[in-house]
Formats: sequence, structure tokens, C-alpha cells
Amino acid sequence: MSDLREAALASKAWPFDEARRVAKRYEKAPPEKGYVLFETGYGPSGLPHIGTFGEVARTTMIRRAFEVISDIPTKLICFSDDLDGMRKVPGNVPNPEKLTEYLQLPLTSVPDPFGEYESFGHHNNAMLRRFLDTFGFEYEFISATEFYKSGQFDAVLLRCAERYDEIMKIMLKSLREERRQTYSIFLPIHPETGRVLYVPMKHVDAAKGEITFDDEEGREWTLPVTGGNVKLQWKPDFGARWAALGVDFEMYGKDHSTNTPIYDGICRVLGERPPEHFTYELFLDENGQKISKSSGNGVSIDEWLTYASTESLSYFMYQKPKTAKRMYFDVIPKAVDEYHQQLRAYPAQDVKAQLNNPVWHIHGGDVPESTLIVPFAMLLNLASVSGAEDKEQLWGFIKRYAPDATARSHPDLDAAAGFAVRYFNDFVKPTRQYRAPTEQEREALLALRAELAAYDGRIEDEALQSIVYSVGRDRFDPMRDWFTALYEVLLGASQGPRFGGFIALYGVDETVALIDRALKGELA
Repeated sequence: MSDLREAALASKAWPFDEARRVAKRYEKAPPEKGYVLFETGYGPSGLPHIGTFGEVARTTMIRRAFEVISDIPTKLICFSDDLDGMRKVPGNVPNPEKLTEYLQLPLTSVPDPFGEYESFGHHNNAMLRRFLDTFGFEYEFISATEFYKSGQFDAVLLRCAERYDEIMKIMLKSLREERRQTYSIFLPIHPETGRVLYVPMKHVDAAKGEITFDDEEGREWTLPVTGGNVKLQWKPDFGARWAALGVDFEMYGKDHSTNTPIYDGICRVLGERPPEHFTYELFLDENGQKISKSSGNGVSIDEWLTYASTESLSYFMYQKPKTAKRMYFDVIPKAVDEYHQQLRAYPAQDVKAQLNNPVWHIHGGDVPESTLIVPFAMLLNLASVSGAEDKEQLWGFIKRYAPDATARSHPDLDAAAGFAVRYFNDFVKPTRQYRAPTEQEREALLALRAELAAYDGRIEDEALQSIVYSVGRDRFDPMRDWFTALYEVLLGASQGPRFGGFIALYGVDETVALIDRALKGELA
């Protein structure tokens, strides 16, 4: 056994915990289908949101972990439930009022409000695939519309008709009394209107594989359950899909957790073994509300990538998946800097520590070197005090701090400089609030100014930090009050960087001039 596999089998990183559970399914014999199947599901009722990306990213991390501890081939399927009827018009599309007449039509039969694809479902599927492709995920995409209409689902749908009563028994236990009266696991697609119908069944003919029902106008219809004439309600669809595909692992949000026994029970009734599951906590917006793809709150994938790298988003997804996390713009700088801290730590770590490092899971073991020699938070503060409108202005300071650095030799730094200017102008600048110093703070700032004006040593973070610290040590208790004053008076922020490093980057003379401006009242 290789050292890597041995370390992986003992690793406490959560992707390896999940990978070992999947591996146990095939301790006695490999899967008959020839591979282990990981699946993620997607409801394309609105534009893809960041939680959807999180499912694929985290599932990919588990898949990579599995591939270290097992020689069984793997496959990842991203399944889109695009045959679902449009229950409400999303608020974040152009001219939403024009979609009202298409309510209850399958999403792949609703016109694309963006005018780019053959349907709204096709549009949202394309957006999902574009987002996933941006991150280089390896996956196979399956459309529910094609899955139902092509006959790939027919065998399981016929089994659903044969075992209709058993599946209904599972479902009815979970429903309120009034819903039980009209509920059916089958949703007919009306032969004339094309709408997905929520109507009770008059008869289910297991032998013929047909259902009989009355539409909303009281007309009786008989349809085969095969060939895309019906779809399953979403909870039965979950379990039936697992049975049809032979899914071995699927994760979903906490809001699905109470349905797990239903999904599992239906899969077993259909004669197949349920997959391993992983339930993650939900993403919240800055107000603590669940992120919703229909309302468009929280941060979208495109928005995150406007201000930071793809890897920083993957890093955010790796952290504590069983803990609810607020996902709004303020978390981006922290994620960027922590990701690069882990990159810098990786080369010196032993195999055990590397497998516990998030960057191993983000990059599948092929971990790059960080070229971000200036923290993102520092670049934001530099953009703030310099009023930078583009990254070239930041490079003017960076070149003095690190003369040998170039955009080509330090691509992470170059990208981060551009992101920092954009982030500063969109989020920091509108909310920046300077204040005037107190008398105690004014006296300390004058002392710091004098020390810096007289400084003729090397421009190094530690030497300059010592000056900042010595000025504050005799004047402030606790010391954090001194640093808070520096941030609020000089940077217009409640938090900030290690100040010696900031001076080294911004420049000693420039910092003296910044203090002068603050003392004259030109900032507040």
C-alpha cells in the first residue's frame, strides 16, 4: 500500500470520511455497473446559484478522496429536473410578467425570457454547465426531459406502476390529510396543453403500464407511464432516479434531511440499494436568510468571480460543510487570504497534514505554488488610501515593495490586484467612514509620524511593525485600541492589515503624508 493511500485511509478530513463510507459499499465485490456513481441534482427553476456549485464542488472533493483509497472507476452525474412544471415566475428574469401564461408547463417548454435558448430550462441548464465548466469539473450532464422521453427511465417507471401501492403507502405517511385525498406519485403531462397536472389517479394499470385520470375540466385520459407522458413527483423522483441510475452517493441540504427515509424507502421498494448521503447546512445571506435561486439573494457565482479567484470559492465551500455559513460579499477577502495561507503551508507539510489541508482537496493533490506575496486585505487597504482606479496603480507600489515581482512571475498577485481595485470601488469606498482622532490618538499619531520621518533603515515589515508597536505600547492598554485607531483614522475601516506591512507596501513617506492629512482633518 502506498504512503498516500495509507495516510488517506486514516485521514480525518471530511471528504475522506465520506469516501470511506462509499468504499464500504463494495468491500465484498465491485459494482456490477463497473463504476461508483456520484450524483448531484439541480432544480432549474431559476438561475443557478452558489449552493448548486457547492454541491458539485464538495461531491468532487469526495470523489477525488475516493479515488485515492480505491481502484474502482468513478463517474459524476449532474442531473437537472427540467421536466418539472414552472410553479412560479422567478423575480430575477427580464419581463417576468410575460411568463405567467406558461405556469405549470415543464421548464423545457417555457420560452427563454433571455431570448438565447430554445426554452427557459435549456437556458438555466446552459448557465449551470458554463459555471461548472469554469471550475474544470469532470461530470456527465443529464436532462430529466431527455431521460424521461428517451426511454432511459421506462423500466423504473413501469416498476413504479407495479409497486404503486407500496410507494403511495410511503408517501401518504408524510402528507397532511387534505393532500392525501388527491395525491399521486405520477404527474401526467396533458396531451393537449402540455401542462404538468397535479390530479388524483382513477386507475393505475400495472399490467399495461398505464394511468387513468380526469384533467381539470373533468375529461378522462389514459396515458402510458413511459416515453415522457408522465413525470414523478419530486420526492418519488429522487428515490426512483437513484434506482434507475444506481447512484452510490448524493449530498443535499439540511432542508431535505427529513425526506431521506422517503427517498431511501422508495429506492428499496424499486429493488435497489439507496446511496450514501451527506447532509450539509444551508447557505445564508448577510441577514441570515436562506439563499434562494428564485429571489436571487446572497452572492451568485458570477459575482464571486468578479472579485476573487475560483479557488477561493472552492476554499469557502470546503470549510465546515455541516455548519451554516453566511455567504455575502464581506467573506470574500478572508477566503482569498486563507486559501493562500494554506497554499504557502502545503510544501512543508508531511503527507498526513497535506491530506488535511483544504488545498489538496481543491486541487486533487496537484497543488500549485502561491504567488500572492501581498495579502488581499492589504491590497484592499492600498487601493483605499491610494484611490487606485486600476491595478497598474497598485503595481506602482508593489514594484517598490518587491522589485523583482511582475505580472507574469506572480499571476496570483496580478489577478488579486485587479480584484482588489474592483472590490474596493464597489464595496469599500461607498461605506468607508473615517473619524477624527482623540487627543490621546493624536499624540500617538504625531509620535508615529516623527519616528517614520526619521527612519532611515531598510523597508521591512518587521522593522516598521516594531516602530508602530513601540509607539502604541506606552500609550494604549489594551494595544488593540491603538490598532483600531490606526484603521479608523487612517483607513476609514474598523479592521485592517498588519500595519508595519502596510507601511512597507504603501511607503514610509506616503504614510507620513497620510498621517498629516488625518491630523489636518482632510480624511474625516
